[in-house]
Amino acid sequence: MTTRVLIADDQPMVRSGLRVMLETHGIEVVAEAADGADAVRLARELRPDVCLLDIRMPSLDGLEATRLLAGPDVADPIPVVVVTTFDLDEYVRGAIQNGASGFLLKDAGPRLLVEAVHAAVNGDALISPSVTVRFLQHFAESGVKRRDGNGVLSDREEEIVVQVARGRTNKEISDELFISLSTVKSHLTNIQTKLGLRNRVEVAGWAWATGRMHNR
Repeated sequence: MTTRVLIADDQPMVRSGLRVMLETHGIEVVAEAADGADAVRLARELRPDVCLLDIRMPSLDGLEATRLLAGPDVADPIPVVVVTTFDLDEYVRGAIQNGASGFLLKDAGPRLLVEAVHAAVNGDALISPSVTVRFLQHFAESGVKRRDGNGVLSDREEEIVVQVARGRTNKEISDELFISLSTVKSHLTNIQTKLGLRNRVEVAGWAWATGRMHNR
């Protein structure tokens, strides 16, 4: 089935560029919005698979729109990926805490954009590698479960945890460790199950919280 996406950004040229990148990769754009309030209204009406939201928008900013669509109190959440120009820690933290399934900078390129959309559809999360490491050093201190994992994870799973914490995508992990993409995904699923974590963002935060990234 075709993945359906809503785009919300107050700049028409940005919306147009995102649409082209998505449609080139077979993703359907079902609606566009120029402000957060319209984004929330259209998302609730059309129920897209994923919403791509800018942060700084009129009437309702992207962080609040994210909370209304994907926050912890939403009964039937819609996955949200925040796509923004602003590489600020408080924005990244706010987006993830409000339920976002991803955080990308607008210069991330089509490959990461498409991967973030697919990750969100699959219940996973992706953060731009350019902000991952710095952010996760803070994120690790904000309540990620701290189960040690010693003796629980295999050596290969430990390798993958470190790669995730470095901000590597599944494809990059596959290439670096010389294993298939499906094997990477299978290992990630096992890691999350063993540690009781929801997605790759929590896996990466856990790696920092348990000291696995010290001196790396």
